[in-house]
Amino acid sequence: MFRLTTFLGAASLVLALSGNVEAENTGSSSQGLATELANPIASLISVPIQVNYTRGIGTADGYQWTTNIQPVIPFDLNEDWTLVTRTILPVISQSDVAGLSGDQFGLGDTLQSFFFVPTPTKTDLGNVTWGAGPAITWPTSTDKLLGVGTWGLGPTAVALVQKKINTANLTWGGLANHQWGIEKTRSAAPDLNYTYLQPFIAYTTANAWTYSINSESIYNWESEEWTVPFNATIAKLVKFGNAPVQLTGGVGYYAKSPDSGPEGWKGRFVITFLFPK
Repeated sequence: MFRLTTFLGAASLVLALSGNVEAENTGSSSQGLATELANPIASLISVPIQVNYTRGIGTADGYQWTTNIQPVIPFDLNEDWTLVTRTILPVISQSDVAGLSGDQFGLGDTLQSFFFVPTPTKTDLGNVTWGAGPAITWPTSTDKLLGVGTWGLGPTAVALVQKKINTANLTWGGLANHQWGIEKTRSAAPDLNYTYLQPFIAYTTANAWTYSINSESIYNWESEEWTVPFNATIAKLVKFGNAPVQLTGGVGYYAKSPDSGPEGWKGRFVITFLFPK
């Protein structure tokens, strides 16, 4: 059986070894890229592949592996505005998440967000960046236990501040979206009506280590229930040849979840491929 300590040990080993990938992986350029990655709507093409492990799901204490493929692609509209698209495509492997429901593997529902982002503003607090636009849920789930299977639509917004503190960069802010179901693809699909809230803070050092804390809370307006996990991660920007890559490992804990939701500790590992301009 999978043990969370094994997951964390492997993630820690990768992060420890990452400092030896290339000696040139220090300095302001790497710190700058790592700081941009702390901004969800940075004008930087990136492809994070995020692996999450959760457990204690449902009455049979099921577990779930979710690999989120999350490309972020900016488009320059003019000198003052950028359109940033963020897509989350989940690939899920799970067991007994709805009682003794067996194993499922396939795609979950895809969330695609479109942020219209003006040029950042310099203030006494630091550089302020914000963006807002529509978000769409695409019913790509291949099994009724892997996703709701409902077309969704709603607003999304993000705001953050980035400030230099001595030799480090501090980023703090929040991201939010809401989704209403507009058309079901399955007759028995539940209604889609939820709010997602993600406050975050990240501290990026001169040698491109980033320490982050966030919450990824969801309020389901139909069931009137919260899911509130807190996450802590450590990331390191490295270079494989000339290609910058960020490696991230961390843990999370569910402070609150529905009876059918996950419980206790969770694990996370992310590899992010960067394509700077």
